[in-house]
Amino acid sequence: MKNILLAYMFLCVGICAARAQVPTPAQIQQIKVDDLTDEQIRQIVEEMKANKLSINQLDGFAVQKGIPSSGVLKLKARIRSLNLEKELQYDVPIPEYQETGRGINMENMTYESAGHIQPVTPTKKQIFGSELFSNKNLTFEPNLRIPTPSNYRLAAGDEILIDVYGYSEVQHKLQVSPEGNIRIPYLGPIYVNGLTMEEARIRITKQLSTIYGGIKSNNTFVQVSLGTIRSIKVLLIGEVVRPGTYTLPSLASVANALYVSGGPDDNGSFRDIEVVRGGSVVARFDLYDFLTRGDLSNNIILQDQDIVKVNPYKTRVTLEGQVKRPAIFEAKEGETLQTILDFAGGFTDLAFRDIIRASRINSKQREIITVEKSQTSQFPLHSGDRFFVDAILDRFTNRVTISGAVFHPGDYALEKNMTVSDLIKKADGVMEIASLSRGIIRRMKEDYTPSILNFNVLDVLSGKQLVELRREDSVVIYSKLDLQEPYKVKISGMVNNAGYFEFADSMRLEDLILMAGGFKDAASMKRIEISRRIRGKSYSAQDTLLSIVEQFDVQNDLRSIPNAADYFLQPFDEIVIRKSPTYIEQVNVTIDGEVVYPGNYTINTTKERISDLLRRAGGFKAEAYPQGAVMLRKTYVNASDSALLTYKLDVFTSKQKDSLNPLKLESDMLRNTQIVNIDLNEIIKNPRSKYDLILEEGDIVKIPKKLETVQLFGEVYFPKKIRHESKMNFRDYIRQAGGFTSDARRRRSYIVYANGDVKSTRKTLFFNSYPKVKPGAEIYIPSIGERKGLNTQEVLGLTTGMASLALIVVTILNLNK
Repeated sequence: MKNILLAYMFLCVGICAARAQVPTPAQIQQIKVDDLTDEQIRQIVEEMKANKLSINQLDGFAVQKGIPSSGVLKLKARIRSLNLEKELQYDVPIPEYQETGRGINMENMTYESAGHIQPVTPTKKQIFGSELFSNKNLTFEPNLRIPTPSNYRLAAGDEILIDVYGYSEVQHKLQVSPEGNIRIPYLGPIYVNGLTMEEARIRITKQLSTIYGGIKSNNTFVQVSLGTIRSIKVLLIGEVVRPGTYTLPSLASVANALYVSGGPDDNGSFRDIEVVRGGSVVARFDLYDFLTRGDLSNNIILQDQDIVKVNPYKTRVTLEGQVKRPAIFEAKEGETLQTILDFAGGFTDLAFRDIIRASRINSKQREIITVEKSQTSQFPLHSGDRFFVDAILDRFTNRVTISGAVFHPGDYALEKNMTVSDLIKKADGVMEIASLSRGIIRRMKEDYTPSILNFNVLDVLSGKQLVELRREDSVVIYSKLDLQEPYKVKISGMVNNAGYFEFADSMRLEDLILMAGGFKDAASMKRIEISRRIRGKSYSAQDTLLSIVEQFDVQNDLRSIPNAADYFLQPFDEIVIRKSPTYIEQVNVTIDGEVVYPGNYTINTTKERISDLLRRAGGFKAEAYPQGAVMLRKTYVNASDSALLTYKLDVFTSKQKDSLNPLKLESDMLRNTQIVNIDLNEIIKNPRSKYDLILEEGDIVKIPKKLETVQLFGEVYFPKKIRHESKMNFRDYIRQAGGFTSDARRRRSYIVYANGDVKSTRKTLFFNSYPKVKPGAEIYIPSIGERKGLNTQEVLGLTTGMASLALIVVTILNLNK
């Protein structure tokens, strides 16, 4: 029984470990990083993420987990290969330090934490000074490249560089031992612990003078400097974001230590930060001294085992509204509202400075306080106070406005007893297009509701009418052009730039033709029509006149028209320049396919026919098939014809897809064309007969090569192309395609010939007479269509009707008997 219980316990532990998938430290020591699964790597990253550890802190985390240092680089590579490095990046940077030669790299500094690292919780409002610890461009990094300060005190771990030069030359690089000594060869140990650099130089020089006599006689000189500095341990406690023990360079200051720890937390003070050394407070650091005055005098250099304590804040107030830096500010005892205003950089330009409103928390509830401008320097602060600086009103004390047809519209200062005439003079007077009969003033009444006052502009300008202005009055002088529909004239037809043009007074017909770019080549100078609107007539039911139309002839050089010397255009006139009746443009047709000279041809006369075109093209080639020739002609179709046109084009393109390859017809050319049946054999035999059609613009004549196949479509078992044979008839081709299907409508079969002719099957007595099959023909066998059976109601109705009919017949027969 005991063995069974032990086995069950081991099984449970195994299941839990399998679910966790994160190796324990002992397991990681036994398993190589290469043996870890991707899921285990993700679990390690999740644990680092929970502790807010970055990828640069993986070394210390790996040591805690038992991973040997030789496997850290491999672990980093595995994390990067899984693209998990971005999971370890945070908004609040966690600086790290590593010793690198002379100084310390601020980007890779390691630190030791006394506990778990707490995530940073951002406050709802920005606390003044907190941006120092979230700004990636500000690190408070100590300058390690300056000469060593003379007051720097040596301790164990510092490296001292001794350079003896002159009559004797020697260099020493010595490290201060844990006992505080440096050992110079042939001289012995020298105690330097706690000495400043200047004190250490004096002591070392004195000891060296015992073996280098030239030092006393000033023939040999000694220079002492600091090499690699030591690291110190500093403890940060209190209200900090990440309290703990940190390893810092020995030149690090209080601000440097605060930065690496994340700074004060939500409850931490920015103004009461203590440095405890040996149980006593040696300095108090106020960050506001640096933020407001740039003063870092209390930012002392830390020593080993120093304690930096951030105390909780005592008084915080909020300042909002029209100040330059609205934020939450911390106040010390005795500071007033004026101090907070100074911290905030003072008022903005739009601030209302006479009264500052405040909200205060008393012992039981909230209260509202108003602080006058004269009280800010004496007003005491309570923690939790919220001050709001309002903005000035968006109003003007002495503004008047003028707009419209004046030379300088805009805002002007209201002067004493100022009138509309005075304001117009300040705006440099009215423009020539101003409407002088009426102007308006938009005025706000005492209750700030709008009102309108009108005045006669001409009377105001002449002094007959005096209209006094008030604050915020808006004077509007209207333009004549704004009070009418824009005047336009229109010209269309045979001009280069037809369209609408702005009307101008005294405009003539020739002027408008010039503005339109002149005549086109096809323009007629005669019978130019001008149509004009009818205005100002009295209504009469017998008056049917709709417009006034005039006709004029002009000269080529647009000299004045003799018969219209006093005729001027009026607004909205419409001019039409027509095409000359004797002007004829070239008309082209196309012949392509199996002719000697295919291509485009221009029609010579209005009675040129297909036979003339064939003769000009050199006649047929040897392989031409005249029986399959087709002609395409432009047409205008409506919606009802579109299906028929589409069908004809489909038939044409499918029938001629082999023979039309040399002719690449554009789709837009086919869109407005239809097939015209032609019989070239008859045309050749009987030129200018009824078969020889007169050519029109855009006609396309196509003569294909000799066709040798017949295509079958529709209700046959195997629709295909079949080689044409003269001895085969319609039914022979059907049999070659497997015969009719059960849905074939045989009596409706038809043939489309290569030239577009269509012939259908005819009924002769009780037999079907099928059309003759020619080369290139297409045989179509339509379907009977879906046969819809009768439903129950239809059967019932039909049965009832037949029964009623039978009853009527029986009744009639009985009556006849």
